[in-house]
This record gives sequence, C-alpha cells and structure tokens, in this order.
Amino acid sequence: MKNDLYAVVGNPISHSKSPRIHSLFASQTGEKLEYTAIQAPHDGFADTVTGFFRRGGQGLNVTVPFKEQAWNLADRRTERAELAGAANTLYQDSNGLLTADNTDGKGLVMDLTENHCITLAGLRILVLGAGGAVRGVLGPLLTEKPSALVIANRTVAKAEGLVTMFEPLGEQTLLEACGFEQPSEPFDLIINGTSASLQGDLPPISANVIGAGTVVYDMMYSLQTTTFNQWALDHGATLVFDGLGMLVEQAAESFRIWRGVRPETRPVIDELRTD
Repeated sequence: MKNDLYAVVGNPISHSKSPRIHSLFASQTGEKLEYTAIQAPHDGFADTVTGFFRRGGQGLNVTVPFKEQAWNLADRRTERAELAGAANTLYQDSNGLLTADNTDGKGLVMDLTENHCITLAGLRILVLGAGGAVRGVLGPLLTEKPSALVIANRTVAKAEGLVTMFEPLGEQTLLEACGFEQPSEPFDLIINGTSASLQGDLPPISANVIGAGTVVYDMMYSLQTTTFNQWALDHGATLVFDGLGMLVEQAAESFRIWRGVRPETRPVIDELRTD
C-alpha cells in the first residue's frame, strides 16, 4: 500500500525545510506519508497543483511566490485564508473542492505563546511591513487582544489599507498605521515582517522603539542571529527570536488539518536548530 502524498510547492524550493519537518512529524506520529518538494515554473503553478491532486496527492503547502495564486485557485477558502488574502495550505474537501487555508498566523502566535511563553493580551505591538507575510498574521494576533497594534510600512497607504481591513477584528485593540520613521517610543513586542533580513538590510526605524523590556521577533530565520535581531540586541532588546519556531508551528497546523493529529513541535524545533 502506497503512502499518502504531500508536498511543498515554490520557486525556488531546494532550500525548503518542509520535507524534513513533515518527515519528523510522520515519524513521531506514526502517520504513513511521503512529503516532497516541487519547484513549479513561475507560469505553471495552477498546472502543477492540478497535476499533483490528479496523481492522488492529499495536500500541498505553498510558499513564495505562489501564496496569492493558491488563494485565487481555490474553490473555497477558510475564514483565516479569506482574511489573509493568501494561502499556504491546500487540500481537497469531502466534495472534492480545492480548499485553501493559511496557517502562518497560527504558527506565529503558537510560537510566541507556547514556545516562548509570551502573553499577547494587553501588549503594545509594532509590526513592520504590510506585505503578504504581515497580512497573514494580523488576524491571529488581533484575536489575542493586544492593547495596541501599530503597522509601520514604507508605503503608509498600504498599512492603512490593512488597518481598514482588520479593524472589525480589533475591537479591543488600538489599530494604527504609519511610516517606518514615525514610531518613537518603546513597544512591548516588535515583529519584523519585512524581507529586509534576507538581504542583510534593516527597515529605517528609530532605536527608540526598543525599551528595557522589549521583545523582538524576526519572521525570518537563519543559523546565525538575523540582521534585525542583532540590531535589536545592540540597542537593548531583552529577548530576540527568529522565525524557525513559526515555520515548524505553521507546518504542524497544516499536518493537523490533513491528518487530524497535531505533532509535538518542540523536539522538531530543537532538531532543526542542531542540523
């Protein structure tokens, strides 16, 4: 009997840790599955998805640059995918409809609250960036009821658009938008959702946003301290975390959707840190 097929689709994809993560999940839970990486042509994502499910595939993770295409391709979307405007998880429901979900925000919140023991309720949070990565996490963050959430972005209008979109979820949260240069007082938690760390760059924000108790979270991850987290430490941040835990937690949520069981994430995070 052949194992159920799963995969991650992106371009490029060779660097993806997802096959390793899901292999560890499968070993831990005893689930029989095969998980591979597929590099789709930039103009061939839809054909890749269709072909995968036609061959009997059970579920797909989707990464850069196809998350919005996955959202558009779906026959139906979960509420969190609808809000995110992007999808990182695809599967066929009991009626054979291609269903899109987004587990990124859940992954971030789980990493912060479960792995790092940070209670988000009542915190003043600064989120940097207004792209797809940020849009995917705002809903779950607001559900935790921070006292304030400020979205800072180079193009202020884009951040303002997110405020308008997510205001209905933030009834107990002061939700604001501004440019990178505007925030000038300390926040409890700063989340870097820009891709600047990939290039070793920094968003142009003031060091005044970091106070004695500030926690900093870079959604990027690397073996070394990310550029943003190093900058934060240099300016007095108490704790800094990268996005490896978020990566594993969002994968665990996808695994739960597909298989009905949620793996233990801590041993997987620890193993990836030492790989």
